[in-house]
Amino acid sequence: MMETPMLTEGELKTTGEPFHVRMLASTDLTTILQLQSAVAASLENPEQLQSLTREEFSSILSGNGFMIGTYIGDDLIAFRAMFVPPTDDPEHLGTDAGLGEEDLSKMIYSEVSVVHPRYQGNGLQTYMGHLVMAHVDATRFPYVAATVAPFNIPSLKDKLALGMEIVALKEKYNGKLRYVLFRNLLSDEKPSPTDVKIVGMEDTDAQQHLLEAGFCGTSIQASDGTYEVTYQKRTEGTNERR
Repeated sequence: MMETPMLTEGELKTTGEPFHVRMLASTDLTTILQLQSAVAASLENPEQLQSLTREEFSSILSGNGFMIGTYIGDDLIAFRAMFVPPTDDPEHLGTDAGLGEEDLSKMIYSEVSVVHPRYQGNGLQTYMGHLVMAHVDATRFPYVAATVAPFNIPSLKDKLALGMEIVALKEKYNGKLRYVLFRNLLSDEKPSPTDVKIVGMEDTDAQQHLLEAGFCGTSIQASDGTYEVTYQKRTEGTNERR
């Protein structure tokens, strides 16, 4: 992973305030937990955020992944985490994405990403997403996966903007319905689709049938007060994960 802090700077789109991004360490744990709690408390539906525990953050900051934080001055206003999961996890996303057991150790998760409510609307989630994606050692971890709740539109747009695709829709985390999104960092070329279907995001059964038939979700769009998902099926063999 990363040996030295990654530093970059920018200005907020809405106010022009300068910010900087750095690698986070175990000494930042208390501040990380405080920001996660503030963001969870601001959500109308707290279940949309799959919060991490102190122990999970400690595991990431101890070497099972990495985290970056966005600061205005000394104040942490956003962070993003990448996590290397244990291969014996019965809910391993690699299995959901169609990987064989021998490839589970090659996957890293795009984990929790939060932005303080005051600074939302600046594109910080995806800005940090591009930074962490560029920082992943693709020779060690070519596969990236994430879960997102249906109708968590900002997070879905974020993952799709980072080149991920929906490869499953199923219950995870003790019965919570989640999209599983996946990207192969070593094979980013997307062949032209041979079939395209557009389905309402609320139609779980139709989406699951398409996914079982080899389609992948590639984009979302607003339609008549709700959202639709575009699913594509590509030439035989091109939907394989490896």
